[in-house]
Amino acid sequence: MDDEALARSRLKSLLADCTAPGALVVGEAANVAQALQCVAQQAVDVVLADIHMPGDDGLALAQRLRALPQPPAVVFVTAYTEHALDAFELEALDYLTKPVRLERLQASLQKVERYTQVNKGLEPDFANEFLVIQERGRTERLPLSEVLYLKAELKYITVRTAGRSYILEGSLNDLEGRHSSRFLRVHRNALVARQAVRSLERCNDPVEGDGWALRLDRVSEPLFVSRRQLAAVRALVEAR
Repeated sequence: MDDEALARSRLKSLLADCTAPGALVVGEAANVAQALQCVAQQAVDVVLADIHMPGDDGLALAQRLRALPQPPAVVFVTAYTEHALDAFELEALDYLTKPVRLERLQASLQKVERYTQVNKGLEPDFANEFLVIQERGRTERLPLSEVLYLKAELKYITVRTAGRSYILEGSLNDLEGRHSSRFLRVHRNALVARQAVRSLERCNDPVEGDGWALRLDRVSEPLFVSRRQLAAVRALVEAR
């Protein structure tokens, strides 16, 4: 949904170039009423919507869609970044800024595919487990399933995935309390993804001296294990 025909045309061209997954455009809309009519007439997996529009805007559309028995995913496509937090509070799946790059749109469609599989019962329901990362004027919804470890450093938390690191403001204790089934504390400053644990080995910790370090899949750096957490970590390694 976009009130500018040229913007809709460019987005359709980008969607035509998407693969793995591909995209089939089943309709387009210049306003909220047209978008709701399109969704009512056929099954739709995702609605790509601009935010700033005359009359009802994209945020209003997202609110209306949430009331449906089986709402489609919503991805906002906008030239503005200031509404990102409002968008994610409405459970938007992603937030793309114009001009949209093909690789960024492709990544968004992959999120839509995972979301759709969850709704169809093909995957565990982790759809609401994510971190909102804000950096360099960009906001990204990062699935917790991609996070390998969280490490507190000064006032921030380093969020490590297989591909890169992010910086997050917040409390490690709060994250542990909300996601203890997914992450295990291995040190006073670190949580690791239980599913990423590979091995436990002897090491020389510069702070605690002779000790233990944990190796994770898809990252090269070890994480030191405190003596207090060693028993829990060893039990997890032995259970895998």
